[in-house]
Amino acid sequence: MEPRSFYSLLFLLLALASVNSVHGQGTRQGFYSSSCPRAESIVKSTVQSHVKSDPTLAAGLLRMHFHDCFVQGCDGSVLISGANTERTNFANLGLRGFEVIDDAKTQLEAACPGVVSCADILALAARDSVVLSGGLSYQVPTGRRDGRISQASDVNNLPAPFDSVDVQKQKFADKGLNTQDLVTLLGAHTIGTTACQFFSNRLYNFTANGPDPSIDPSFISQLQSLCPQNGDGSNRVALDTGSQRAFDLSYYNNLRRGRGILQSDQALWNDDSTQKIVQGYLGLIRGLLGLKFNVEFGKSMVKMGNIELKTGTDGEIRKICSAIN
Repeated sequence: MEPRSFYSLLFLLLALASVNSVHGQGTRQGFYSSSCPRAESIVKSTVQSHVKSDPTLAAGLLRMHFHDCFVQGCDGSVLISGANTERTNFANLGLRGFEVIDDAKTQLEAACPGVVSCADILALAARDSVVLSGGLSYQVPTGRRDGRISQASDVNNLPAPFDSVDVQKQKFADKGLNTQDLVTLLGAHTIGTTACQFFSNRLYNFTANGPDPSIDPSFISQLQSLCPQNGDGSNRVALDTGSQRAFDLSYYNNLRRGRGILQSDQALWNDDSTQKIVQGYLGLIRGLLGLKFNVEFGKSMVKMGNIELKTGTDGEIRKICSAIN
């Protein structure tokens, strides 16, 4: 075996071991091994079926898990429908994939009534979405219980597209996540889209001289054609230009080129502390490109997935994900 091939294989084995060895506090791998052995396979097949019909749902499910965990912890509270719930907040109006979670829940209730939480279904669906988009799989510790509180007003502290790096760091730190987690988890923007209203301010009168100077000048006209001044703010644009459905390093490469779409994304390249981490993901030797990011993403997702957990007798196991029992 060639030396490079040997070390590539060794790194891959170590990488997989790293992803699979991360455990959360209050959850564990194989939580449903006895009570509902098919739990993960049911979620996986459900996500596969829906994403096959609509590939854009992968990014939607991944985003929904983020929005759930940053508000009231990872307790499925974002799934609850009704007046003044989290789903009604402006920041959550674009969330997609609720029907996927509902479908999986219906099948799980038929197989194992009252056993698998909606919060766990969402965490598993996010992982499956990453894999279906070409990312590396990681083990998801389970055992979360569902929350009984969902308030629109609680959503106001979500990370926002206009946040500076310092503000983002603080919001992540408030949830027990560090700068490495911040840069890594924003890598989820390698798939999916955003609306013009969340970044069009960068394209016209951002400064007295016009567009945001951190944008690649050759890229501005392309974005302006997609988001005309005073145009429809709901128009969608890929967060990772040229690679919006592939879980890869293109997102970070676009930051290096001044082609980050959101102000909060591009800021990662313009801050020394976060730029070093981005460069670390882009600087590996050919053949291992992307492995480090995939491994770290799995670790950070598990870490995020254990924010403010409800376990044991806290919360409940919802019969229907959109309503408390």
